Amino acid sequence: MHEIYKLRMNRLKRLKKIRLHSEGTNTLVYSFVGFAILCAIMFFLFENKVPFYITLGLCVIVYLILVNFFRCPIRLFPQEDTIGVIVAPADGKVVVVEEVEEHEYFHDRRMMVSIFMSLTNVHANWFPCDGIVTKVAHQNGRFKAAWLPKASTENERSMVVIRTPEGIEVMARQVAGAMARRIVTYAKEGEECFIDEHMGFIKLGSRVDVYLPLGTKILVQVGQKAVGNETILAKL
Repeated sequence: MHEIYKLRMNRLKRLKKIRLHSEGTNTLVYSFVGFAILCAIMFFLFENKVPFYITLGLCVIVYLILVNFFRCPIRLFPQEDTIGVIVAPADGKVVVVEEVEEHEYFHDRRMMVSIFMSLTNVHANWFPCDGIVTKVAHQNGRFKAAWLPKASTENERSMVVIRTPEGIEVMARQVAGAMARRIVTYAKEGEECFIDEHMGFIKLGSRVDVYLPLGTKILVQVGQKAVGNETILAKL
C-alpha cells in the first residue's frame, strides 16, 4: 500500500506545473485571437467607443468562463489507504443515487451514482479507484440534457471498467450532454490506473455515472456537491 502511495506522489510531482488542461489549448488560443480581432474591429469601426467597451467587457467575461472551464487542478487524494474506496470522478452535483439495471456490460442490477457537471465546474475526470482497466468502449448516441434520466443510456458515452486489487469490477461512464460534443478518454485496456490520475475530459456540460456492486456502502446523497478526486462516493 505504501508503494502505491509513493507512485501516486511521484505522478503528482510530475504534474505540478499543469494549471490549464491541454484539451483547452486550441479553444483558448483561437478564442483569444477571435476576441482580439472582434474588439479591434469595434474600436476602429465606431468613433463612439461605447460599443467597443461593451464588446470588450463581454469578450473578457466569456474568455474568463472558458479559462475557468478548462482549469486543471492538481489534487492528491488525502488518504494513503485506498482499499475499497470509490472517489468522485468529477466535480459537480450528485443527481442520482439509485439501484438500476445495467444493460451494456454487467447485465445485472447495480448501484449507480451520477455526478452532473455544469459549465462552471472543472471538466477533467479522474479514475474513481485503483486497479486494472479491463474494458474501454465508446458508444455514439444523442445529445440530450445530461441531467435527464435517459441520458445515461441514450446519449453519446464512453465506458471504462476497472477491476480493483480485490477483484471487484467498477464502471465509470462518461456521458455527453446537450452542449458537450466531445468525450476524451485516456484509459487504455490492460493498463494500471490509480486514484489521482486523469481518466478523461468532457467538453461543456455533461455527467459521469459510476456503477457499483449491490451492497456497496454509499456515502453521498442526491443534491450533494462532489469534488473530483476528493469526495468519497462509496466504500466497497
